[in-house]
Amino acid sequence: MALTSRRAFLGSLLAAAPAIHAQTMSTDVRIKELSTSTEDFLYRTPIKFGGTEVDRVTLLNVKVTLESRAGKTAQGFGSMPMGNVWSFPSKTLRYDETLGAMRTLAAKVEKITREHKEYGHPVDLNHSLEPLWLAAANEIKLAQPMPKLCTLTTCSPFEAAIADGFGKLVNRSAYAIYGPDLMRHDLSHYLGKGFEGEYLQKYVLTKPKPSMPLYHLVGAVDPITASDIKKRINDGLPETLPEWINHSGLTNIKIKLNGEDMAWDTERVLAVDRTATEVQNQRRVADWVYSLDFNEKCPSVKYLMEMLAKIKEKTPRGFARIQYIEQPTKRDLKADRANVMHEAAKLRPVVIDESLTDLESLLLAREMGYTGAALKACKGQSQALLMAAAAQKFKMFLCVQDLTCPGASFIHSAGIAAHVPGVAAIEGNSRQYVPAANAGWDRKFPGMFDVRNGRVNTGLIKGPGLGAM
Repeated sequence: MALTSRRAFLGSLLAAAPAIHAQTMSTDVRIKELSTSTEDFLYRTPIKFGGTEVDRVTLLNVKVTLESRAGKTAQGFGSMPMGNVWSFPSKTLRYDETLGAMRTLAAKVEKITREHKEYGHPVDLNHSLEPLWLAAANEIKLAQPMPKLCTLTTCSPFEAAIADGFGKLVNRSAYAIYGPDLMRHDLSHYLGKGFEGEYLQKYVLTKPKPSMPLYHLVGAVDPITASDIKKRINDGLPETLPEWINHSGLTNIKIKLNGEDMAWDTERVLAVDRTATEVQNQRRVADWVYSLDFNEKCPSVKYLMEMLAKIKEKTPRGFARIQYIEQPTKRDLKADRANVMHEAAKLRPVVIDESLTDLESLLLAREMGYTGAALKACKGQSQALLMAAAAQKFKMFLCVQDLTCPGASFIHSAGIAAHVPGVAAIEGNSRQYVPAANAGWDRKFPGMFDVRNGRVNTGLIKGPGLGAM
């Protein structure tokens, strides 16, 4: 399939898409009221990714009131970390400058969304609002343009609030609103040829999986054993990998790597494997897995292949436990076409993460040999589910990645994982790095923020709406 811009690609197919519902949908909604607020939290311990340490988070919270054509109203709530270090990496702009840009954009998006008076289903509202949001981002004058990924992250709590409110208005889970009774268009309207006659609900579970394994993060500066600790936090929570494994009953471990020092990266995986093997043997646990996350810092796919060969040589069993590899090289796929993943993907699924911002990027990733897709609530509810549908159609490996999401934002993220077939585990890092932001949520959702049996209690994510409030 030829690669064009998302708008041109979808537009060329729109005329051929069947008019499933010519009539006005009585359940369509519009924005009646909207407000935003922020919360700031310090981490209990820093997390390092992409070469940068992060020790704080700003949450963007959105409240919306929706109104149907019949005048019925419902409130929705969305929340997401303003993950500027991840979504807007910069060598020229400081942390406060990229965060400030996101705050400025959030204010613009609030005004645009509040003034948007079209009626529609949440997916269609996002379809019409996203170009306006992107245009607003382009208006912000910076030394470096705001990336699309950063715009999506800023806008994601607005879309979550709309999906949440719509589910409450129709008295359904926000994951049971994607059939022909509520949607005017089938999937070909959004994803093009090959999806005619199919609705998004085909690819989304209406009820959550009862529980899912928790992916625990070993950050690049996290202590693995007690000998790595320079000074204990002593706040009652685990501080080493053995302590976390015993505390949470872990079977899934995500390893952050630097991608710029093969000896360090290789030894980091070996150290985690040695430690995990010792503890799991003591626990009499035979099955556990790893994922490797380079945060796009590998200089080349050759680096990845050589490192995997070293790991396989030194610990064949450890290599066998690698479940998948997150985007190892640069996020600008068009500028990095030489780093194709065909050979690496023969060894393990290689997942597109930072690069996945639309259908075009998913198609390009497939062309370049990526065999998996990382879904993220911080890229938007509609986009996550549409990309989940496309990835399932293309028979790709699926995972849902975290943005160290606390509170309601973790419910949003876990909800996607629990309602998308094929996603096997949930990453949840806020319990490690910013547990203060989970206060109250941990009591409302027992077994989701304080995991003791290795599994997140996703059966608690019930409608109506997204299930957080």
